[in-house]
Amino acid sequence: MIRRRTLLTAALCAPAIRHARAELPVPPENRLAFSIVRKGGEIGKHILAFDFDDTRLTVKVVADIDIALGPIPLFTYRHRATEIWDGGRVVSLESTTNDNGTKHRVKMWREGDSLLVEGTDGPRYRAPADASPATHWNQGMLEGPMINTQNGKLLRPAISRVGIDGGPSGGARPAVHYTLRGDVEMDTWYAPAPRWTGLRFDGSDGVEIVYQPTG
Repeated sequence: MIRRRTLLTAALCAPAIRHARAELPVPPENRLAFSIVRKGGEIGKHILAFDFDDTRLTVKVVADIDIALGPIPLFTYRHRATEIWDGGRVVSLESTTNDNGTKHRVKMWREGDSLLVEGTDGPRYRAPADASPATHWNQGMLEGPMINTQNGKLLRPAISRVGIDGGPSGGARPAVHYTLRGDVEMDTWYAPAPRWTGLRFDGSDGVEIVYQPTG
């Protein structure tokens, strides 16, 4: 039998969860998944999972890339990150990356109105209050400085709204196209809601990399 206290707790928690979801562009299915494509072939996956706990949102990011010539591995990439958001703003992030044998680690946490950032690629620093991790799912990152979640560097790219098109692969679903130039060189797309729907950039070898949504 369900006790009255259980029902009361659920009733109190439900508005908080709805409020947390309303503050950030979290997809209804609590998941974003992309196929990473190079020269028309899939080389990896990028998956984001969203989970609510009262007013807090936890986002877990997994990105894997493998490029091989037959049985011979040429390039391997592994990235794992966990973001914690509260009240519509990020309060912490931890990430580890293995970029083809070069390992990186980043940690950031909120202290007052600032984010403290430290990692293996540089000394600890205090990021501006409006800085956001550059994990793309949150379109709000385009409104201020960004923090590279692989190496912890502060980025201030020039951002332009190109217009509405079918995304990096010319799909049927229209999305708003933005360019980032300067500290980073890439294009990103957001559908209404907003929802992150695509990414395009050049790899270290100059070959174009495209993110195609898979669900």
